[in-house]
Amino acid sequence: HEEPLTNVMRHVVNSYTDVPRLVYQIRWKFRNEERAKSGVTRGRDFLMKDLYSFSQSQEEHEHIYEKVAVAYEKIFARLGIGGMTYKTFASGGVFAKYSHEYQCLLPVGEDTVYVNKEKKVAVNKEVLNDEVLSELGLSRDELTEEKAVEVGNIFTLGTRFSEPLELTFKDAEGNEKPVVMGSYGIGPSRLMGVLVEAFSDDKGIIWPKEVAPYTVHLVAITSGNADVEKEADRLYEMLQEHDIEVLYDDRDLRAGEKFADADLIGIPLRLIVSEKTVSAGGFELIKRGEGKGTLVAESDIIETLHDA
Repeated sequence: HEEPLTNVMRHVVNSYTDVPRLVYQIRWKFRNEERAKSGVTRGRDFLMKDLYSFSQSQEEHEHIYEKVAVAYEKIFARLGIGGMTYKTFASGGVFAKYSHEYQCLLPVGEDTVYVNKEKKVAVNKEVLNDEVLSELGLSRDELTEEKAVEVGNIFTLGTRFSEPLELTFKDAEGNEKPVVMGSYGIGPSRLMGVLVEAFSDDKGIIWPKEVAPYTVHLVAITSGNADVEKEADRLYEMLQEHDIEVLYDDRDLRAGEKFADADLIGIPLRLIVSEKTVSAGGFELIKRGEGKGTLVAESDIIETLHDA
């Protein structure tokens, strides 16, 4: 949406005091993807976060560009994919010599990148040549070929849109100058697919804590025991009172079915209430992916969940 955003900013930017500005949107988009596949990882319909920067100089733009790059790296680290995601040199198209992609190394990826894991840098296959390697201080023998999924990108747009669409500002001396622009994208829906590919086992999903749909999955194994049911209901209410997001499985099903569904859904923490835990005076806490549970006393449960 470079063109419409540029047009909108014509009504906002007039003077050097009006820049820099950063404008973003999060909305559904459609792309006539010829090879739609892998669910939300490569779909025609996808959710996109676009950020656009409007600066008065190339120097100011580059400062913002690097700040966004650092912010993106923090986002990917919090999602748990920081160690497998690389800032990757890619084609800048008609805008600049390079753009930068954030490529997450995954066997299901359709992009091919060449990675130096020590230097934490990668080069997209589309721009890999001797000139680029020389410029980046890399050699072919220190790079490994990897499959990857693009989870974000940052572009320098320069004055490609501001000049023809007359997005200008007056500098301190009163001279009319074109605004220097940048574009920065992350696809939240694609990221969901990447996280599922990166964090799962043969039983289902293992959501990272930061993006899990709930903090805890409460599973009641009542076996027809009214006291256990009452205890599970009480725990559910207590968790809600402490603003802990909880998915409560109070269905009348066998324990094995409930545990299988819990594994499939992949909420990071699971609390089990059963005749055994009631007798022991606590609740069983299991971390998804670890399997083995620990008994936690009621007095410690809120603090334990916050610290887990």
